[in-house]
Amino acid sequence: MSVKRNLSYLYRVLDLFKDHINSCFPELMGQQLIVACSGGLDSVVLAHLCKVSGMSFAMAHCNFRLREAESDEDERFVEQLARSLEVPFFVVRFNTMDYVRTHGLSIQMAARELRYQWFSTLCEKEGYAYVLTAHHLDDTLETFLINLSRGTGLDGLTGIPARSNGILRPLLPFRRTEIQDFANQQRLSWREDSSNEETKYLRNKIRHHLVPVLKELHPSFLDNFKMTQGYLSDAARMLQQHVNNIKESLFTPYFNGYKIDLKALNSLAPLHGYLYALFKDYGFTAWADVEGLLTAMSGKEVRSKTHRLIKDRKYLLLQQIQEGDDNEGVAATLDTPGDLPIKLLIEPAKAIEEKDNTILYVDKETLNHSLTVRKRKKGDYFYPLGMNGKKKVSKFFKDEKMDAVAKENQWLLCCGDDIVWIIGRRADDRFKITSETKNILKITLKE
Repeated sequence: MSVKRNLSYLYRVLDLFKDHINSCFPELMGQQLIVACSGGLDSVVLAHLCKVSGMSFAMAHCNFRLREAESDEDERFVEQLARSLEVPFFVVRFNTMDYVRTHGLSIQMAARELRYQWFSTLCEKEGYAYVLTAHHLDDTLETFLINLSRGTGLDGLTGIPARSNGILRPLLPFRRTEIQDFANQQRLSWREDSSNEETKYLRNKIRHHLVPVLKELHPSFLDNFKMTQGYLSDAARMLQQHVNNIKESLFTPYFNGYKIDLKALNSLAPLHGYLYALFKDYGFTAWADVEGLLTAMSGKEVRSKTHRLIKDRKYLLLQQIQEGDDNEGVAATLDTPGDLPIKLLIEPAKAIEEKDNTILYVDKETLNHSLTVRKRKKGDYFYPLGMNGKKKVSKFFKDEKMDAVAKENQWLLCCGDDIVWIIGRRADDRFKITSETKNILKITLKE
């Protein structure tokens, strides 16, 4: 090929790349970037395109130590490439198989987790804005077919996202053949990963056996797929907007989560589809259990790794699972008010003035221990103001028709082992103001 034609092809591909960046990733120009580079064809081309586009970037390479000497040669190749492009170079070496055994993951999933965790750490430590990876249109097709084979919703059919969690993929519109042609015509060098030829991996089976047949059946298959992906992405965005509107009307903020009206939720059709759309982002996958929750007894719950759905009388309660989540919670003393989980103002008072469920008046002389704030414990009881005898806190909660989340978030003001106030709800009779009270303390719950 002549030099003139070679340069012409360079400018055509470069112009397409720049147009795509300006249209879809305008924030990249002027930012400090990281190009993830394995040493393979795709990431080498991405690095060269970024360089000739005038981007400011470093190159980052992961050595997973899975192919012995080959892995080390890949690392040296990328380091040399970074030197020739005159950009900074970062490398990390993983003991991937140890991570596989420790976390019970496949090699591919382990490598993915390790890679993206390191990218995130690297950006934060070194001050880089984004990581660019070299996924392209053929990768999107393979991902589509993998998800389709395993069963997926609309999100799984929209392929690889152009951006997610600081990872940007500027080569997604380009075919593998375009990338290969560009590399050949620019006489670029790259490394071939021998594991890409092994068909024991599902992605490689699809790449080598299924995709070529699809392309052979229809010469414009990849173009048609790209067009279909656009339609699917548009449909996904429209659906998400509709789901957001539904959430806005159904999801009422409640403590650190939401409560959802069951009657309104049950009126949605198709119910199974709405449940998936409304709760998938919270990690739920046991959809039969989630749907069964709608008619279950109060108190029943379904958990994902991060969230709980709890059935209450008229609501579903959605709450994030907190580390150390339990009914007892933690104790905190009033001697160090800055450490309290709630804000209480304690001040002397001359008499009972305003009355409100956020205000408690107590006889100071009855407080023979330090005041503490804590959650309930099993067996807790108190002497409700205005009643004869004691009552279990659990029975009080039940009589108040408190749901599971309200119970878990209810704070108790205590003096030693005795409950002074179920804060915001009921005072204890033992600490009340009487005609003989000389010193009154006013305790106010602040927002």
